[in-house]
Amino acid sequence: MPTNQQEQEVNYARSLSEQLTFRGIFIGTIGSCIITTSSMYIALRMGSLPWPTIFAAVLSMVILKALGSTNVNEINLTHTTMSAGAMVAGGLAFTIPGVWMIDKDADISLLTLFIVTICGTVLGLLFTGLIRSFFIVQKELPFPMGIAASQTVMAGIKGKKAKLLFSSLGLSAAITAFRDGFNWFSSTWMSAKLAIHNLFFGIWLSPMAVGMGYLIGPLYTSIWFLGAGFTYFVLIPVGLAKGWFDSIESAAIFKDSLGIGLMVGSGIGILLKGILPKTKEIYGLIFNEKVDLKRILSKAIPIALILIAFFLTFLTELSLFPSILMIIGVWLTTIMAGTITGQTGINPMEVFAILVLVAIKSLFNTTMIESFLIAAIVAVACGLTGGVLNDFKSGHLLRTDPKAQFISEAIGGVIGAIVSCLVLYVMFQSYGAMGPGTELPAPQAFAVSTMIDGLPDVKTFFAGLIIGALLYVFNIPGMTIGLGLYLPIYMSTTVFIGGMLKFIISKLSAKKAKNGMIISSGLLGGEGVAGVVIAIVKVLTGG
Repeated sequence: MPTNQQEQEVNYARSLSEQLTFRGIFIGTIGSCIITTSSMYIALRMGSLPWPTIFAAVLSMVILKALGSTNVNEINLTHTTMSAGAMVAGGLAFTIPGVWMIDKDADISLLTLFIVTICGTVLGLLFTGLIRSFFIVQKELPFPMGIAASQTVMAGIKGKKAKLLFSSLGLSAAITAFRDGFNWFSSTWMSAKLAIHNLFFGIWLSPMAVGMGYLIGPLYTSIWFLGAGFTYFVLIPVGLAKGWFDSIESAAIFKDSLGIGLMVGSGIGILLKGILPKTKEIYGLIFNEKVDLKRILSKAIPIALILIAFFLTFLTELSLFPSILMIIGVWLTTIMAGTITGQTGINPMEVFAILVLVAIKSLFNTTMIESFLIAAIVAVACGLTGGVLNDFKSGHLLRTDPKAQFISEAIGGVIGAIVSCLVLYVMFQSYGAMGPGTELPAPQAFAVSTMIDGLPDVKTFFAGLIIGALLYVFNIPGMTIGLGLYLPIYMSTTVFIGGMLKFIISKLSAKKAKNGMIISSGLLGGEGVAGVVIAIVKVLTGG
């Protein structure tokens, strides 16, 4: 929370009408259309989707300050509306194109796309609203992108510390431009000498990753790197030497299945130990305000879930029981998405989609189109969860009214759902083919299409699931360890470096450590903004 000095320096809104303004909603709505459109292009063409949070925060701040007097809460709500649709677009782009990769003549109507995307958006909003207080207030998870957004807004409003933040933002943007725009150097360095001995070590040359590690802190980054170190320094080289794996490819399948299993098992542990025993506490007075929403939501949510199952069953290709199981799967995976985004700043939404899909396919013989619709709903909901909770973290630090923020998320999310469907449909009609070797490779959707038949190593996955659940029982974050197993070593190394910098600087000077938070926020923002701009330029120029 802000300090007493910040209380005096920062312009906070004192009433709801000063926070949730018509001009803020209007600007956020226009911004949501633009950012959602660009996010769909970026996800399909580049195979990645940078968090647009800082980009939206800076844009909202510049526009509102140019229009006259504003406050941090109005800016926060505006960029909340503006950025919500991006992750919706990501969830759709990371799944649905796989249908046309398998069958280019597959028929998915625009109405089906609308219903599926809207349902995923509504589920994400509902379940995230329920767990907001648990993750943001009680657990106080880092949510590094939310911290970075709040630091950006405060620095821009009060003038002081702005030079520190925007200098680091500019430096990070310049490095990213030289790396990805002009291709002056590679984004990763890997040790060729160690690789000869099946020891894989590298560094991601990313200011954003260093800043993310600093914001996450030494605890979670150390646990994250523990998983990566075990995988790449012990499991793979020893396994190959002992003959446990017949190739590096089989070792990769094993470690991916084990990592995914750990993440899922931890999610189950969170549900059984952290969520269900505290159901009344978590799902009671959700926004912790004077207005008691418990009675309203207790009636609204069951009705909403019944309507979603009804619409999916009678207006799309999905059947009833898979729809019900999918809703339960979304409940579980949004908890996982909230945990892993809060701890690491990473949200592998397509992985969660694959997990729910595999579980349902083990019980029902779903068709190809049904499978992709299930995956799309889960990915949209989980993607939105990560973005919403980052925004809630920023709002909590800036003392923004959470009910107003939920309204902003709903507006931006629904607009994003409509726009992303239109853009995807138009792009398919224009380009036709999608997948490897085409102008729109959509690699995540291709991965989903290859997983339709199930996980490649089921036994290892379930072993990881059991281990992950047991680790959570003993208060060990197995989900973060699993992320270290799943992600490339170079990403884990750079994030770990950021966490160690936080540890060292905190020991030397508390003041310098606080300045480091601002600098780290700039590093995240600079690469995030530059990454979005570079990706758009490449898409528009065909680069």
